[in-house]
Amino acid sequence: MNTFLPVTQIQIPSGFIDLGIGDPQLSLLPIELIRQGAENCFAQNDLSFLQYGAEQGNGYFRLALAKFLSAGYGSPVEPESLFVTSGVSSGLDLICTLFTQPGDTIFVEEPTYFLALRIFADHGLRLVPIPTDEEGLVLDALEEKLAEIRPKFLYLIPAFQNPSGHTLTQERRERLVELCQERDFLIVADEVYHFLNYSLQPPKAFAAYSGVRNVISLGSFSKILAPGLRLGWMQAELSRIEHLVTCGLLDSGGGMNPFTSAIVRGIIENGELEKHILSLKTTYSARLATMDAALRRYLPGARYTIPQGGYFFWLRLPRDADAEELLTKANEFKVSFRPGIRFSSQGGLRQYVRLSFSFYESQEIEEGVKRLRQTLEKKVTWYNPHL
Repeated sequence: MNTFLPVTQIQIPSGFIDLGIGDPQLSLLPIELIRQGAENCFAQNDLSFLQYGAEQGNGYFRLALAKFLSAGYGSPVEPESLFVTSGVSSGLDLICTLFTQPGDTIFVEEPTYFLALRIFADHGLRLVPIPTDEEGLVLDALEEKLAEIRPKFLYLIPAFQNPSGHTLTQERRERLVELCQERDFLIVADEVYHFLNYSLQPPKAFAAYSGVRNVISLGSFSKILAPGLRLGWMQAELSRIEHLVTCGLLDSGGGMNPFTSAIVRGIIENGELEKHILSLKTTYSARLATMDAALRRYLPGARYTIPQGGYFFWLRLPRDADAEELLTKANEFKVSFRPGIRFSSQGGLRQYVRLSFSFYESQEIEEGVKRLRQTLEKKVTWYNPHL
């Protein structure tokens, strides 16, 4: 008898606060909105969304998505430039499959999204880290590496980066686009947080450069609607789209997620997606302020830049604290986080911690930061919060 029980949601022990979770809180997932979208979809006398679907994605959905993105990016988006995915992760995996071979070199930011590193490892890619600062990728360091190596692609998160929260400046974006053409490498821009801005309007999205053959922009509904929808998009120049559309995976299985895209199409067309994003921004902005205040109160010795969008704070702990060692002690205080080493392609960043404000109410956020201070005081005998 099979006694395996599938996990249906994040399992967190009672009374435990995991500030490492980079997911939306369950109460923020718009079940009524999605139910209405599904009902409207089922009421249509059209069952095509139950078929395999067009390889590029349903044309009506791409038309609705293009209108939404055009308004959000402030620059025109053509439906023909969009390719429907099952989320950013599936898009990254497909890019690796079609544009790389095991042993190829790619560039990544340092730090970068730790689960993207897992996808790159699956494909046997060699990773070269490029340092970042408060303005994003350091271009001098990039150009030094480009003088030695031509990567297959550069993976970056340009707006409210995971984990640092930093945003790449417009000047650096423009130079990057020039470099990718001069040195012939792909830019793969993960723009999943672009629409979650609170106090800063991000610079022009890389999607606006998708007419450039070497630029691919990735987007997702995971952060602006619900992760379980497993729905996203790529935006790229038409020859790149054609390469994606004609791959064997889609030739066999058809387009990605035609069922969900039919539901989300209605949510976009009736304007409810824009309203929902505004609601999320109000909620997350308040939680961000709560975490900032708690950090100032309980961990004044930590160093960080206040994020202006996204989900995360990126803390440098005082002196020579090792976040991974600290994590083992944190369980005693029923608190957790993500240590910086997980976001390094080279096993570095041990003094850093990523905290998320997306999954908890303000009261729990403050309590979690308070417990983190207690952990530091217990684990690090020299800890002085005023240093």
